[in-house]
Amino acid sequence: MDTMQPENAILKEGFLVKRGHIVQNWKVRWFVLLPDRLLYYKYDCSRKDSSLRGKVLLLGCQLTCPCLEYENRPLVIKLRTQKSAEYFLEACSREERDTWADSITAVIQNLCPGKAQKTLSEQTPLQMNNISLNQVVDSMHDVHSGIKLTNNVEQGSYFKNCFSGSAMVDWLVSMSFVVTRKEAVTLASALMEESYVKPVGIKSMEAIRNSNMTEQFLDDSTSLYALAESFKRKASVKSGASLSALELSGKVVKRGYLLKQGHKRKNWNVRLFVLRTEPGYLHYYDPSREHVSPVGGFPLRGCLISSLDDNGVPSGVKGKVQGNLFKIITQNDTHYFIQATSREEKMDWIVAIKQLT
Repeated sequence: MDTMQPENAILKEGFLVKRGHIVQNWKVRWFVLLPDRLLYYKYDCSRKDSSLRGKVLLLGCQLTCPCLEYENRPLVIKLRTQKSAEYFLEACSREERDTWADSITAVIQNLCPGKAQKTLSEQTPLQMNNISLNQVVDSMHDVHSGIKLTNNVEQGSYFKNCFSGSAMVDWLVSMSFVVTRKEAVTLASALMEESYVKPVGIKSMEAIRNSNMTEQFLDDSTSLYALAESFKRKASVKSGASLSALELSGKVVKRGYLLKQGHKRKNWNVRLFVLRTEPGYLHYYDPSREHVSPVGGFPLRGCLISSLDDNGVPSGVKGKVQGNLFKIITQNDTHYFIQATSREEKMDWIVAIKQLT
């Protein structure tokens, strides 16, 4: 990082979900990273520069990524200040989480060279041949710090007591068995080769056909695995839940925070949008809640999507908006007005959605 950067130079900005200090609820905030501090704003009336809610001075801070203190929020990083205040911040995707972690860590290191805590990916690599698989397996079973087992759905089938490939990688890194995600994939593949871990579902089963053992385990949030002796499967989804299970079983191709206008009150709220294919669906989640189930969504087949002109307020849109709007009309003629935070982001979403309509 250039030490001569202006004090107010913006290094990175975007939505993160922050845990409250007094009331520990989760709220979306607009974060701005500067050369010595992290600012956060309330994104009010779809304007990202409305009101400053707080700042974190980064000198002497320590950053933890991944942070596994919230098992249903795997995309959280923890920032601990010199005065021991803790900030828990959730990103919309694993890539965004790691980018924020690297950017913040770079600022901390620049403020205090040689003394800042590095992200795990930047530390000196461990020797893989010194790792005991039995020790890893024992740690995975630990009641307090072991791998978290959850229930998942893939292509209409329920799987109990399993975990995603990316959750396994996060856990191995957080427990310091490995340093990099690449090493974690190699270690997880070795555990699978020795039958401590087994693939669950179609996606992970297909990966084991790869001739290169180090590539058999997938660092992916939709590939499922289980401890060999704890895996349980329900043969099929009950008919009443089959539609929901099917639409949530597709491959995730894009995730991100966008603003959505409500259908009744016409107010704007930040939502986590998840685009899936096979079948093509667009779901949206309330970031203040754990991402267990979406608060809305619709199939993309037959939908019409269009970019809206930023000059003036388009018909059907209420409130003060910053632009970068687009509209989706579903097959049943429901109109969704969505706002991105930049023109580039808007066009990326339009292109991705059009491929599935």
